Amino acid sequence: MNEQTVQLVVFIIVMACWFCFAGIFIFRKKPPSAPTRKREGVSILGIALQGFSYSIVWLGWRRPPALFIEGGLPLQLALGLLTIALALVSIWMVLSAVRALGKQWSLTARVTEGHKLVVEGPYNIVRNPIYTGMLGMLIATGLALSRWPFLLIAVFIFLIGTIIRVRSEEKLLRDAFGPEFEAYSARVHAIIPGLY
Repeated sequence: MNEQTVQLVVFIIVMACWFCFAGIFIFRKKPPSAPTRKREGVSILGIALQGFSYSIVWLGWRRPPALFIEGGLPLQLALGLLTIALALVSIWMVLSAVRALGKQWSLTARVTEGHKLVVEGPYNIVRNPIYTGMLGMLIATGLALSRWPFLLIAVFIFLIGTIIRVRSEEKLLRDAFGPEFEAYSARVHAIIPGLY
C-alpha cells in the first residue's frame, strides 16, 4: 500500500459517507409536522453561509490520489483514519439527532406546538449535534479532497453561518423554556464539546 492508495480509499469512503449523510434527511421517517408556534427567519442566512462553505471545499478540489499533505505513509495512514473516523462520527451525530428531534426537526429555526426541549442522546454531548456533524463532514471532505487554504476558508464561513443559526434557534428556545434552557446551556456546549 502506498500514500496514493490510502488517499484514494479515504476519498471513496468519505464520498460513501456523503450518500449516508444525505440519506438521513431524504429517507428519514417523516412524522406529521407539528404546527409552528414561532419562527426565526434570520436562520436562513446561516443556512446559506453553511451551504456556501461546502461549495468552497469542493472548489478546492484536488484529484485523488493527490495528497492533502506530504509526510510519508505513516502520516497518510493516520490522517486517513482520522478523516474516516470523523466522517463516521459525524453521520452518527446527525442520525441520532434527527431521530431524537422527531417531528420537531426543521430546516429553519422554529418552535412548534407542544415543543419539548431535547437533551438526550447526542444532545447530552452538544446542544446542536446536527451542526457538529455538518462541521465534521465539512472537515472530513476537506481532508479527503480539498486543498488546505480552501478548507480553512470553508470552516471559517461555516462557523459564521452556524453561529447565526445557533443564536437564532437558541433565542426561540430561551423564550420557550426559560430557566430550563439556561440550565441546559450552562451544562452543555453549543457545537464543539469543551470549546463552544
